[in-house]
Amino acid sequence: MEKWYLMTVVVLIGLTVRWTVSLNSYSGAGKPPMFGDYEAQRHWQEITFNLPINQWYFNSSDNNLQYWGLDYLLIADLLIYIPAVVLYCCCLKEISTKKKIANALCILLYPGLILIDYGHFQYNSVSLGFALWGVLGVSYDWDLLGSLAFCLAINYKQMELYHSLPFFCFLLGKCFKKGLKGKGFVLLIKLACTVVASFILCWLPFFTEREQTLQVLRRLFPVDRGLFEDKVANVWCSFSVFLKIKDILPHHIQIMISFCFTFLSLLPACMKLTLHPSPKGFKFTLVSCALSFFLFSFQVHEKSILLVSVPVCLVLSEIPFMSTWFLLVSTFSMLPLLLKDELVMPSVVTAMAFFIACTTSFSIFEKTSEEELQLKSFSISVRKYFPCFTFLPRIIRYLFLTSVITMVLLTLMTVTLDPPQKLPDLFSVLVCFVSCLNFLFFLVYFNIIIMWDSKNERNQKKIN
Repeated sequence: MEKWYLMTVVVLIGLTVRWTVSLNSYSGAGKPPMFGDYEAQRHWQEITFNLPINQWYFNSSDNNLQYWGLDYLLIADLLIYIPAVVLYCCCLKEISTKKKIANALCILLYPGLILIDYGHFQYNSVSLGFALWGVLGVSYDWDLLGSLAFCLAINYKQMELYHSLPFFCFLLGKCFKKGLKGKGFVLLIKLACTVVASFILCWLPFFTEREQTLQVLRRLFPVDRGLFEDKVANVWCSFSVFLKIKDILPHHIQIMISFCFTFLSLLPACMKLTLHPSPKGFKFTLVSCALSFFLFSFQVHEKSILLVSVPVCLVLSEIPFMSTWFLLVSTFSMLPLLLKDELVMPSVVTAMAFFIACTTSFSIFEKTSEEELQLKSFSISVRKYFPCFTFLPRIIRYLFLTSVITMVLLTLMTVTLDPPQKLPDLFSVLVCFVSCLNFLFFLVYFNIIIMWDSKNERNQKKIN
């Protein structure tokens, strides 16, 4: 009884923080010609309420697609995201009730999602909530329900494709494990039917005419926008400081290059998950694949980092030090966007609240040994060739300190100083570049955990 009482308090704290941020946010309000992202939400509700469904995605006198053309619809995350977080934390094994409640509090206080949903007014909690229900389903062998939930996530917001390969590989790996000549084949057929039926039901209203379907797809995948958007902390935006890829290479070559880099960077983790499916491997592969998409894929937006951050929240109790660090960097990487929306003060306050919650709940600075960073198996492998390789935790602590100091200094410089006239985007570019370097480091780190995980499990079994 006490557990659920405390969980209710945690939920109320999360809701209060969201409500407070929304009351103190403007996101371009009163600035013509678009009048901010809150106006976008109002306009989208106006379109879906007043126009027939076959006119939602077409340009007309009643629906100017240049003025906040429709991308998705609005549902309260209170009904989807928060219950998924609470249930996920309650289902965590091998940790105390106190830790489960602390975990839920930290996830609900993650500043990046709060600031984008309730300060920038671009709602992501619904699709991310459905994805969480999907993770819960497939992790606890409710595979059909998990598949249905994830199909709803993709159809609510197409950016959930960042998570599609881990879901596919994990479920396919389960089918292989059960045997494709028996139960595995039956499961494969059931999953295929669930996915196809879900997509048909979601897309049925748009199948009336071929042009209607194509127009929806064009709105969902706007490849004409270019390789990246604004100042996003991925490889292409950061590399463009030295070489203007968008201006040099043809459009179709940019798409091919980004596809190749994305595919190659996520291939090892996906292959490992297919061959050795496990709930732990699934969660870490969600992180790795989403981060690969963010760093290398085509047409990435600043707030797409949320698709990496939520899976990182799922491993917060397993690697609290690294997870907290990543989640702070992910919020910092959106600083140019948050500055534009006058959200600097809410950003600082929510980031501090989140950091304090993580520090007190998980004692993160005490969780930096090889074993607690889940790097012991990797370190043992390296020490076979370099016996003196015992300094990895110390290097990671120094990198964390350097990263935090750099983020604080860049934030202060961005807020207090005017950039040189010849370099008006100097601070924004530095924020993107520094964040990108951090993300590349994390991509290597998470892939090391994934690739050395089975060795660690075998060693543990031998010890037992």
